[in-house]
Amino acid sequence: MKETIITESRSTAVINAPIEFVDIADWVFTLPDAEYVRCSPAHIAAGFTTSDDGRRMSLNVETIGGNLMVQHYVEDIGEPHHVRLLSTSDVIGPGGRTKSGVVWELSVKAIDANSCELTNHVIGKTTPEYWDHLGKSGVPFEVAQKAQDTASSAHNAQETPLFAKSMEAKALKKKQASK
Repeated sequence: MKETIITESRSTAVINAPIEFVDIADWVFTLPDAEYVRCSPAHIAAGFTTSDDGRRMSLNVETIGGNLMVQHYVEDIGEPHHVRLLSTSDVIGPGGRTKSGVVWELSVKAIDANSCELTNHVIGKTTPEYWDHLGKSGVPFEVAQKAQDTASSAHNAQETPLFAKSMEAKALKKKQASK
């Protein structure tokens, strides 16, 4: 079966700090567990490690649309103003366990000298296990896609402003330390 997009959402929020003090890669790969949990009631845990080939990884556990998601985000791009992470995520729900491909991309662009805009872009994709799971469950793809898209978009809209506040706090500490 071919890889198909299940969901795609973008959410933005303002970071009230100069862009030169915002470092998304540093934020993602040093984010304390408790801070991740504060960014959404659906967040359960987070940590960081490395992949077998030495790339940085962010491990996130959360619930989206009634499913427990265990995400193994491997760094694809890790720059101060642009991070793209790729995961083959475990999805555990009432219908059993499967896998989904996830692309999580965070970027920031300057608004003015004292603020910038965070964009949180998430794409969920099918995997062979996902197609197999749908076939066994008898759920039509269109039904699963609509449910996942609705849940993922709502989750993204909820967490993005809180991610921005977390990045803002870190950036302002960095700005203060530079004085």
